[in-house]
This record gives sequence, structure tokens and C-alpha cells, in this order.
Amino acid sequence: MNKAQRTRNLIVEKTAPVFNVKGYAGTSLADMEQATGLTKGSIYGNFANKEEVALAAFEHNWAQAQAAVRAQMDRHASNKDRLLAITGAYTRLPSDFPEGGCPLLNTAIEADDTHPALREKAKAAFLGWKKHLVAVVEAGIAAGEFRKDVDAEQTAVTLIATIEGSIMLSRLTGNTRYSKLVMSAVEHSIVALT
Repeated sequence: MNKAQRTRNLIVEKTAPVFNVKGYAGTSLADMEQATGLTKGSIYGNFANKEEVALAAFEHNWAQAQAAVRAQMDRHASNKDRLLAITGAYTRLPSDFPEGGCPLLNTAIEADDTHPALREKAKAAFLGWKKHLVAVVEAGIAAGEFRKDVDAEQTAVTLIATIEGSIMLSRLTGNTRYSKLVMSAVEHSIVALT
């Protein structure tokens, strides 16, 4: 890895938490300079503009979030337990989860009508997550852990929507009890797949 790539990586790693907490619109050049310890010239010598940094920061945050959740899932052998591990991960966010919470939720809400490139990144993240969950459900059906009449895509989309919705309600109200209540319901719905 050459110096330019190391500098790009440093900028992404240091600004990713800032973008995840403050959002694209709320993150200023001064925030990026403070987070990285670099000047405007150094930052924009490695990225064309703030948008390019934000897109790379989202990819970094999403990769970090997915790695943290999949690490929880991979501790289990059965597909049912792997799905149940997701609720545990989102009820008690792992220490290696991105600062500021779920980057998919944060970015999807902000970029919905204001930032098409970030919206596309968030959409791709959702589709990738859905694909992974569909594969887990289909593997569970093939292994006889879930009923044969379970719709894998419907299950995956419902799990994602419910989890993201619970995060939104908990953050909106500052009440983590809502997340725990919803995650309990998600666990019941996973058990009902058997």
C-alpha cells in the first residue's frame, strides 16, 4: 500500500464516524480536518470533493456494521440461531459496530430526497443485506430447520424493515425499551418459521 492509499484510508476511517453521526449535510470541511488532522488540501488532494469522501465513508461504515453482525451470526451452526443472533446484535450493538448506529438507517433517511448517489449506496447495502438473509433462510429451509412454505424474500425484507424500524423508534424517543420489545417480536417470528 503506497502513501496515497494510506492517506485515503486514514481519511475514510477518521471521517466515517463523523458522517454516520452528523450526516452528509451536517459534516463540514472543518469536521473532516479535525477528525483527520489533515488540511483541506490534503483531504481534497486525495478525494475530488466532500461527496466522494461521504460515499467512501458510507461503504466503510456499512462494511463495519455487516462484519460486526455477521461475526455474531457466524458463532452459530444452525440457520435459525444465526437469524436469532441478529436480534441480539441489534439489541446490544457490538463494540465494533459503527459509532452513531446503523449507517443504513442513517443514510437512507438523509439521502432519500436529497442525495441520489448516497441513496444508491444505501439501496445497494439493503439489497446486499436482503440477499444474505434470503440465503440464510433458504439454507434453513433446505436443512429442514424452517417450514417449506416460508417465503425467504418476504422473511428477509420483513426482518430488515422491523429491525430498522425499531432502531428508528428507539433513537427518536431515546427509549431503548422499544427496540427490546420489537426484537422480542422478531425472535418470535423467527421461531414461527420452524
